[in-house]
Amino acid sequence: MQRLAGRIVLLWGWRRALVAFLAGMLAVLGQAPYDFSAACFISFPVLVWLLDGTTGDGSSSRIGRLKPAFAVGWWFGFGYFLGGLWWIGTALLVEAESFAWALPFAMVGIPLLLAFFYGFAAAVARTMWSSGIGRIAALAVGFALAEWLRGFIFTGFPWNAIGYAAMPVTMLMQSVSVVGMDGMNALAVFVFAVPALLVDKSGRRAGAALLAGLLVAHAGFGYYRLTRTVPEADDHISVRIVQPNIDLNEKWDKEVRDRIFASLLALSSRAPVGEGERPQLIIWPETSVPFLFTDRPDALTAIGEMLQEGQLLLAGIVREEAASGPGTRTRYYNSIVAINDRGEIVDAVDKVHLVPFGEYIPFADLFAAFGVEQFVAGPMNFEAGSHRKDIELPGGAKAAPFICYEVIFPGLVARDSAAAQVMINVTNDAWFGNTAGPYQHFRQAQIRSVENGLPLLRAANTGVSGIVEQHGIVVDALAVNAQGVIDARLPVYLAETIDYDHRRIIGIIVVLVLVTTALVVNVRQSLQSN
Repeated sequence: MQRLAGRIVLLWGWRRALVAFLAGMLAVLGQAPYDFSAACFISFPVLVWLLDGTTGDGSSSRIGRLKPAFAVGWWFGFGYFLGGLWWIGTALLVEAESFAWALPFAMVGIPLLLAFFYGFAAAVARTMWSSGIGRIAALAVGFALAEWLRGFIFTGFPWNAIGYAAMPVTMLMQSVSVVGMDGMNALAVFVFAVPALLVDKSGRRAGAALLAGLLVAHAGFGYYRLTRTVPEADDHISVRIVQPNIDLNEKWDKEVRDRIFASLLALSSRAPVGEGERPQLIIWPETSVPFLFTDRPDALTAIGEMLQEGQLLLAGIVREEAASGPGTRTRYYNSIVAINDRGEIVDAVDKVHLVPFGEYIPFADLFAAFGVEQFVAGPMNFEAGSHRKDIELPGGAKAAPFICYEVIFPGLVARDSAAAQVMINVTNDAWFGNTAGPYQHFRQAQIRSVENGLPLLRAANTGVSGIVEQHGIVVDALAVNAQGVIDARLPVYLAETIDYDHRRIIGIIVVLVLVTTALVVNVRQSLQSN
């Protein structure tokens, strides 16, 4: 192992870039659906050794000396994001005749851009680089900062943050309820990179002990949290999740809209299996209704006739807000509406965080001049909702609704679900087929449930629909490309977890401890060398 590390340190030119790229590709195996976290215990030590060899030109400026480290991080990031996000391009194949030209940007261009974050991470780490444990801490700090920036720059896209690779099973997810994703990202990189110490005879024993201690603490806390006695639930709610598995090539086809709507009604009105309880709440996926209610008011009548007394339907729809006068235009919103047993819309919540180029076009007038329109969402551009609010469910519980990829943003979910007892996520991952994308999306939604101590009800057009209890345990789920329903009686608890602000503080403390470690070791070694 020591010989291998030495060879990696001495790599140069395209060989160094290739190894960094392959290490990043390998790290993707730590993410869903592969959940092979052991791959990261190879990828990150390789990254450490590659950075050991990026000494830079002593005659260069301070920034110039960081370029080799930035390049290594960039190549690592390019491999990681290409291997983890290639499936984004499949959305463009639904209407290939119009959007196939954009495949190179979606499949390669996005990873090229996201790789700059990991280049930044490596450059930051290199500013505090030293030997031994100091450089491991420095790398963890660099990645923690990069993942934090990735959460909000250019509206944010924190997909497949490194921390998720440390949470492949429910028992290993529980630590995020204490340190949040900021802390998990830092600790995950630190733990994954610790094996780099094992090639150093002087640090081998300490590195092995540190690695074992952190892993035992991570798993031990998860075991404790999952096995401790949970108080009786204050209430229960019977739920039905509907997964219609609608073919996206037909979704907006006027010839088949009635058939799609009839399928939704039929699935929703099925009798419970065995002696199951009639659902109080029924949930349809994102934009599941294949027309505007303003064009088809009879559809609301049909829903009212389908629902039994006391039942409530939450349906993902396109909501139209007509032009109010000269100079104004009709607005469309990606929304969830609550419909009662009389066919009345009693509540509505619009999507707040839209997908750039999917649901709206930034600088739309400029792009329109080049003939560029949105790629995947539907036949119109959406407007962002101004705020989110809870929806009251039968029995009085409050649900925080999140549409599609809103659920991947830890801060947004935590703030907007603070007063809720249930989280709801509706989505349409059919755009991405049976690729890694839907499974990664479901995993991130599952982690939000653990973070906030709230059960999750998730309805997808085609997989992964599911019900997740407050500790992240999947009660039931439907596979990709399956049509069906999930019925369950869900206990409703008050959240028992550290609130978001305190999780952030703990996460920041974790990063500060790592910064201090990196700087102390760096300064001490600098003084010794002088």
